[in-house]
Order: sequence, then structure tokens, then C-alpha cells
Amino acid sequence: MHMSNQSLLVILFVGVVAGWLAGQIVRGVGFGLIGDLVIGIIGAFIGDWLLPQIGIHLGTGIVSAILNAAIGAVLLLLVVRLLRGRFGGGWGGGWGRRRWW
Repeated sequence: MHMSNQSLLVILFVGVVAGWLAGQIVRGVGFGLIGDLVIGIIGAFIGDWLLPQIGIHLGTGIVSAILNAAIGAVLLLLVVRLLRGRFGGGWGGGWGRRRWW
């Protein structure tokens, strides 16, 4: 499969925007450039697979790609939050400052 530089830039742009948007919706802050990119790209795969499965089609174009990826990224973050809440004690996961009371 051959991918042009322009396609790669579009994928990276959609990933960063979708990851940032999902971070704003779910947590209230972003995750940094690399974190937003990873969350957005994984979210794009989730959105591209899940939304057609449940009968939702957002159309074509860059805006629909961003919305699709953002929906997938929000779902990803909600699942991660649910699993960390159950197994890891919240978003901090024990890495923060310890309180002794």
C-alpha cells in the first residue's frame, strides 16, 4: 500500500485534532501533542469500525473524519477511565502524591 505525504499529514492532523477534542470532552484537558495524536488515531480506527456497525454514517470530508475519530477517541477514553477506575484507582493510578489520612 502506497501512502502519499499529503495523506499522512491529513491522518496526523485528524488524529491530533480528534485526540485534543476527546481530551477536552472526557477529561477537560489535552494529553500533549503525542498523546492526543495516539488517542486520535486509535479513536479513528474505533470510530471507522464501530459507527457503521451501528448504522451511523457521518458523510465524507475532513470534518466528518474528525468527528468520526473524536467519537471513537471519546469512547476509548471512557473505556480506559472505566477500567482504570475498576483496576487502577482512577486517572492517577498511584503515581501522584500519597496522602496518609
